[in-house]
Amino acid sequence: MKVVIIGGVAGGATAAARIRRLDEQAEIVVLERSGFISYANCGLPYYIGGVIQDQEELTLQTPQGFWDRFRIDVRVRHEATAIHREEKTVTVKNLETGEVTTESYDKLILAPGARPTRPPIPGLDSDRLFSLRTVEDTLAIRTFVEQEKPRTAVLAGGGFISLELAENLAEMGVQVTIVQRIPQVMHNLDYDMATFLHAHLRQKGMTLRLGASVAGFRQEGKTITTLVEGGADIPADLAILAVGVTPESTLAQEAGLALGARGSIAVNDWMQTSDPDIYAVGDAVEIPHLVTGQKTLISLAGPANKQGRVAADHLCGRASRYPGAQGSSVIKVCDLTVASTGLNEKSAREAGLAYEKIVLSPMNHAGYYPGGKMMTMKVLYEKGSLRILGAQIVGYEGVDKRIDVLATAMQMGGKVTDLTELDLAYAPPYSSAKDPVNMAGFMAENIEAGLVKQFHWDQVADLPRDGSVTLLDARTPMEYSGGCAQGFVNIPVDELRQRLGEIDPQKPVYVMCQSGLRSYLACRILAQHGYDCYNFSGGYRFYASVMLDQLAAQSAYPCGVER
Repeated sequence: MKVVIIGGVAGGATAAARIRRLDEQAEIVVLERSGFISYANCGLPYYIGGVIQDQEELTLQTPQGFWDRFRIDVRVRHEATAIHREEKTVTVKNLETGEVTTESYDKLILAPGARPTRPPIPGLDSDRLFSLRTVEDTLAIRTFVEQEKPRTAVLAGGGFISLELAENLAEMGVQVTIVQRIPQVMHNLDYDMATFLHAHLRQKGMTLRLGASVAGFRQEGKTITTLVEGGADIPADLAILAVGVTPESTLAQEAGLALGARGSIAVNDWMQTSDPDIYAVGDAVEIPHLVTGQKTLISLAGPANKQGRVAADHLCGRASRYPGAQGSSVIKVCDLTVASTGLNEKSAREAGLAYEKIVLSPMNHAGYYPGGKMMTMKVLYEKGSLRILGAQIVGYEGVDKRIDVLATAMQMGGKVTDLTELDLAYAPPYSSAKDPVNMAGFMAENIEAGLVKQFHWDQVADLPRDGSVTLLDARTPMEYSGGCAQGFVNIPVDELRQRLGEIDPQKPVYVMCQSGLRSYLACRILAQHGYDCYNFSGGYRFYASVMLDQLAAQSAYPCGVER
């Protein structure tokens, strides 16, 4: 059996190595149009910033290494330009010599990946405008930074690559501006969770132009100006276009293969295309979303590796299938760690799912152990079935651990209330006896048992201030004086029982505290005295983050100030 693989990196290289492990006699040819067959995409921004200093550290495997270990024929700088399905051949161009040859196959695997999206705007030919996708892109940007020593940079886009580049450029002393079409960075997060990231980026000296669309670029000498639709243009020494990626499916389309979402390559559970002798894996293919079951694109290394393994298994006769992915991801942004899995609120609504959400702000480990830091967690679950739909976490140490636990519980079909029963490792330097994941389960359990009712940040402005409801802040007077939501009066939770006479039992009571714990305790006290009580989800800390982001401010407002 002869297998030709178009594309290397995660999916293609994984498939090639797996085929060899399953079939020592197979002839395997890998065609890669770049100069590198297997490299660490996610490490590219850190080479530009000097965190990774040795270029060779980016290369996971070389053509010679593939041959020595696997006897796989890897041809870099070779581009497949056409697939001839009837003849089962591929036209190949040697990009070094220009020579065109034909390669036959019994089975073909497409792993072309995705290319940086280039919208139809002027100025894309500027030599001061870069995209980052390949090692060659990385080397070009690093060379530019070393030679030109830019003082200012504009990054068009607010996704993973853009934020990692922003961090690395800022660490080098470059003044960074991020321009993003939607009003937040990282579309996998909900806006309220993204506000913590916005504040951190601003604290690091970066400028955010959110809700602003890039209309084009204009170069004048050593200045490249980013043209902003309906807003002030931004001159800089360097610009990065990182507005997303587009599936590289031209070869498949020209070969008459069926396409899927957003021009991706359609595949079945075994990663076969509409031609059973042709497989496709990686960023170019559509896959099922594990939560919704709907076809989607998930451009992450983990799914690409698994798809490469499944394709290799199937063409070697093994009963292996790819069920889909839920988009689990984590990213370091300066000092913060940001992670998510599954659906956010926007995607849950688009899928037509009825959901409940919980927000909590636990410490990453026992509070009495030195060095603890707070994280913000948001968990979505489906009403009725209680299945976990998604989670988002922003914080410091321990974020990756909790998102992985939640992602595993989701994929194993667990209910949100099952989180209470998880037997998780505990020692004071690492966690609390009731881990934050357990706490999320307890909160959901209380909601579902009717022990507490919630209200959320986007409902606060609509609460009546005419005296028909009671707005209560259960924090200490010192906390309250440092900032509060308009109209909320202060009765500390520890004084609540003695001061029940100040609260009209005929009116609904809406309670807020710093993180949601004391307001929950207050609601339990009030509910058992006959009050109709609602606990604020996430606490004042969460509320203030959203409000301050909307005002592009960096400090809390004094109590009573209109927001």
